[in-house]
Amino acid sequence: MCPELYDPRMGYDPTRKLTDGDVLDLKPEGWWGDAGKLFREFPFDSYQAGVDFAVRVAALAEALGHHPDISIHYRKVKVNYFTHDAGGVTQRDIDSAQAVNALWAEVSGAGVTGA
Repeated sequence: MCPELYDPRMGYDPTRKLTDGDVLDLKPEGWWGDAGKLFREFPFDSYQAGVDFAVRVAALAEALGHHPDISIHYRKVKVNYFTHDAGGVTQRDIDSAQAVNALWAEVSGAGVTGA
């Protein structure tokens, strides 16, 4: 976001937003950046295994106080981080994605098609 377009009434903090280059350098393994968001898809052998993982991601988000968008598509779960009040990806998104990767490592043997 251009500083000259910044309007503090919108609640955005462009100083916290990472550059696209920073996101590419800092993103955890398996994650992608696109249009100012950080996302990863996780594959599962069954719909239920994906739902169970999504519930665990939601519990982790509550514990961290930082909530991603979570989409369940049959046997895939997509987790998407974006810090709305910064207008893009922040270090908090990177840290949360790393925590989801740690959760993935815990469950990667239960109903998972591949890492």
